[in-house]
Amino acid sequence: MAMSDEHKAALARGRNEARAIKRYLEAIAVRKPGRPVTVESLEKRLASIAVQIREETDPLRRVDLVQKRIDTEASLAQANEAHDLDSLEEGFVAHAAAYSTRKGITYAAWREAGIPAAVLQRAGIRRTRRS
Repeated sequence: MAMSDEHKAALARGRNEARAIKRYLEAIAVRKPGRPVTVESLEKRLASIAVQIREETDPLRRVDLVQKRIDTEASLAQANEAHDLDSLEEGFVAHAAAYSTRKGITYAAWREAGIPAAVLQRAGIRRTRRS
């Protein structure tokens, strides 16, 4: 039996909702608590490390600095390709209420998954008790 256009549209909508929500959950999972690491701060750190490498006379310390540079470059690459959290958050806000209703996901479950209360409020997901 062939699927109706309405059914196909509903499936596509569900996939889009799930994709937006998953991307936001992945993005917030990689965030670390404390002071946020920005592209600018990583670039400044790289510049500082480069100067230290040039000026370092102790070969062992230089190797440590080279490793620090490699690690910082990797962090910078991740930050550059990292999720644009604001745009991902908007995608979550746009789809979370419908997704939550369809999947039976509660406010408490989203909070435990790390979604900030303010984001849930913007998404229209309210604290409720489940019976």
